[in-house]
Amino acid sequence: MAGANTNLDAEKIRRDFPVVTSSINGKPVVYLDSANTSQKPEVVIDAMTAFMREGYAPINRSAYSLAAEATERYEAARTKVAKFINAKSSREIVFTKNATEALNLIAYSWGRTNLKRGDVVVLTHMEHHANIVPWQMLQQEIGIELRWVPLTADFQLDLSSLASLLAGAKVFSFTSMSNVLGTINPVEKLCAAAHAVGALAIVDACQSVPHTPTNVQAWGADFTMFSSHKMCGPSGVGVLWGREELLEAIPPFLGGGNMISEVRLDGFKCAELPAKFEAGTPPITEVVGLGAAVDYLSGIGMANVRRHEVEMSSYVLENLTSRFGDEITIHGPRNPELRGATFSFAFRGIHPHDLSQILDQTNVCVRAGHHCAKPLMKIIGANATTRASFYLYNTKADADALANALDSASDIF
Repeated sequence: MAGANTNLDAEKIRRDFPVVTSSINGKPVVYLDSANTSQKPEVVIDAMTAFMREGYAPINRSAYSLAAEATERYEAARTKVAKFINAKSSREIVFTKNATEALNLIAYSWGRTNLKRGDVVVLTHMEHHANIVPWQMLQQEIGIELRWVPLTADFQLDLSSLASLLAGAKVFSFTSMSNVLGTINPVEKLCAAAHAVGALAIVDACQSVPHTPTNVQAWGADFTMFSSHKMCGPSGVGVLWGREELLEAIPPFLGGGNMISEVRLDGFKCAELPAKFEAGTPPITEVVGLGAAVDYLSGIGMANVRRHEVEMSSYVLENLTSRFGDEITIHGPRNPELRGATFSFAFRGIHPHDLSQILDQTNVCVRAGHHCAKPLMKIIGANATTRASFYLYNTKADADALANALDSASDIF
């Protein structure tokens, strides 16, 4: 594994990931779907396996040593996550089922407490459904107003009318990086704009936390959420970060065991943060796996991950455009410094679902569809796109394999 102050060695790193070094029908797997979910390194697999085999026990409720050690492992992961994103305290880290649940938690717990009919929530045209539908549900329930930040011709947020869009707003909720376009948004600037009008700044950081250094305090955000499974960890656990005073002020999302300090026939009292938002038995093994994933990424260095992906983005853009010219349309910024290594594209008029099936014949794994961003699809004039997304274990050879597979696809149609 590369050191935190060295350049990332993708050829060496990929050996840590069993799937990306495997073969199907004698052909190597070229995994290009990390914007959907990342592969898992051996250290994460081993940490979860060892915990299940040797250390599994319920947390928080039992006094025997095995349970106490399991609780320590669980809380150690929380501390690691807090450090990874520079949270002020591990009390600000809430484990959820996924980032979608975290977004819903804020929309319902904060939204139902603080929003009323006519209040304004501002979103952007590049949002994932998880950052659209919960607000639309509140719109139906309460009668809030939704406003939308549009896009420029070069796939950036059009901030020319941001001041008027934010006028009177209570919430500005936006993605830090588009899962379709790869566009990296100016998070600090957007949070500052929200706060300038007294609005809450909520950042869906699912696509950025696995790929770039994250500092929630420097961002100036109020709430941020992301998923374990996109950052080399297991599925089944997400992270909600919120400023402690805000988490203290809102009601719990779910009720039951672990989120209470007292229950009487006439009422209950919540446990302290973060247990207040972690009702029921949590995904203990998965949280241990997330802790191992954080250790792994921290050891490599997120600045190194970002540097590698800028290099990959530059290579992919040059390779595809020089080879295919007008036959390929890539939706997203052309400047690799302004984007992540996620590429949604149309190719030679071939339907994305057909194209993905053809690429699969040579084990090139891409995603086809609307990528849980149907409003954005309509705006860019596509019902669906093919999406290839690269991560720390991908190399230029993977980009070449994609280009070769695309070229071969035309022979079938």
